[in-house]
Amino acid sequence: MSILLFLVVILALVLVHEFGHFIIAKRAGIRVDEFAFGFPPKIWGKKWGETTYSFNALPLGGYVKIYGENPGEVTEGADLSRSFTHKSRWIQGFVLTGGVIFNLLLAWLLISTTLMIGVPAVVDSDMVYPISDQRVMVTGIHEKSPAEESAMKAGDYLLSVGDGNESVIATSPEVVTDFISAREGQPLTVSFEHNGVSGESLIAPVSGIVPEHPAIGIYMDMVGTLKLPVHIALFEGLKRTYLYTVLTAVGIAQFLSTAVMGQSDFSQVAGPVGIVNAVGDAADAGIVNLLFFTAIISINLAVINVLPFPALDGGRLLFVVIEGITRRPIKAQVVNVLNFTGFALLMLLMVVVTYHDIAKLVN
Repeated sequence: MSILLFLVVILALVLVHEFGHFIIAKRAGIRVDEFAFGFPPKIWGKKWGETTYSFNALPLGGYVKIYGENPGEVTEGADLSRSFTHKSRWIQGFVLTGGVIFNLLLAWLLISTTLMIGVPAVVDSDMVYPISDQRVMVTGIHEKSPAEESAMKAGDYLLSVGDGNESVIATSPEVVTDFISAREGQPLTVSFEHNGVSGESLIAPVSGIVPEHPAIGIYMDMVGTLKLPVHIALFEGLKRTYLYTVLTAVGIAQFLSTAVMGQSDFSQVAGPVGIVNAVGDAADAGIVNLLFFTAIISINLAVINVLPFPALDGGRLLFVVIEGITRRPIKAQVVNVLNFTGFALLMLLMVVVTYHDIAKLVN
């Protein structure tokens, strides 16, 4: 099921990204020869108008074949004026960034949709919008604590805590903490809800987890549901899309800087195998989490593609900028060699990341 969801998510993101290139090129009067999902070998293809729409065997990407985008491809012919290279640098740049723009638009739409449906939100005195259905949520589990050995997980809602003689309803983190801290070593029945299903764990508080008092090793917050009307959701969705884009760009920049120094931590990076598991986890937590996760992946795809690296949209955009400054085209052989080298390095990175994904699963 996780693999199927992964393919659906990737299909949606790739189609949106490539549609951005496709529709902007079409609107600019550039001939588009092929719109493809996945990489060859080809499974299915059909030509409508001047464009062939293809579905390929390797569902890890996609492409739009724009006439004249590859250096040296166009020399003469009736469609010379409709080639990519014979359009202005501004139009070329707009076509190249079309995929990034549409991925960010998709992220904005998905995040706004989650806000319309209702998303979990931490209750805070600074909240501008009302939060309904406030409950105590387990936001984390301390390592090597009694709670880690129980059935509880981050995201569970606490219902009550009891010692067999007395119990309290989990009305706030403070109420739960006070009850637990007064019962060191006593087995406590902790009732919780996980994805709408109730459960119980028997956990005894111990000292040493936190300095002040005995604890079972859970982090808690008051969490409710933030649900916004359409116009506010769109505004807040835009703000959050911008924020997550900046955070993603900073994170990728930090990873690349450590990679240059040979200090990259690949455990913090997920490839196709890792994303399959993450998609499954997000789906298990509900449609809102799956939509939000898809939005974050879409933002990551946008930020990665805009990097000035050969074979990526950002690398091709860099070539256009250089040509605009120098007022002459870069030699086709140079561009092709750089793009091939960049693609090979990206495939090597994919292999390394996938290896670490598999190693984490084995461990």
